[in-house]
Amino acid sequence: MADSLVLTWVVPLFGGYLLGSVPFGLLLSKLAGYGDIRSIGSGNIGATNVLRTGNKGLALGTLLLDGGKGAAAALICAAAIAPQAGLVAALGAVVGHNFPIWLRFKGGKGVATTLGVLLAVAWPVGIAACLTWLAVAAAFRYSSLAAIVALASGPFWAYWLAGGPVTALAAALAVLGIARHHANIARLANGTEPKIGSKKR
Repeated sequence: MADSLVLTWVVPLFGGYLLGSVPFGLLLSKLAGYGDIRSIGSGNIGATNVLRTGNKGLALGTLLLDGGKGAAAALICAAAIAPQAGLVAALGAVVGHNFPIWLRFKGGKGVATTLGVLLAVAWPVGIAACLTWLAVAAAFRYSSLAAIVALASGPFWAYWLAGGPVTALAAALAVLGIARHHANIARLANGTEPKIGSKKR
């Protein structure tokens, strides 16, 4: 019983956390010669802040790697252990991105990683959430607003397209992700939130 608990919960949660905590935005920015990405823009390590360097390719690479690490954690644990372990690893990966041990638990907001894990555990849900992000971003040009709406839509898409366990995961990730956007919500409310492509905070 204890061994089963460790294999199904502890191993995937810890493994997902470690993989999710790799700060690709920070690493890529340093390798490209932009220094510490935390010193510009919002100070975030995610793709939106990397885009403020003006390097779209670097931002795209960060987006794909941040999403990919979440997807990889979920897929590896689902295949090696059990589907439930994949969901646990997915949660761990997002927590790792948001609170990486390597950066004193000061990480990103987990949007790309959340979308990556949703694509991995239930691809129709992930596609729907990604399309929601794209639609809101195209309409309003605010990455944070698009992220908040996409995250909030996740549980509804999951309930409709995937069922209970994925819905629970999507709901947990929505709460975590939206909470991480508290400063963005305040800036959206007072009209000081930067639009996509802006180099200013």
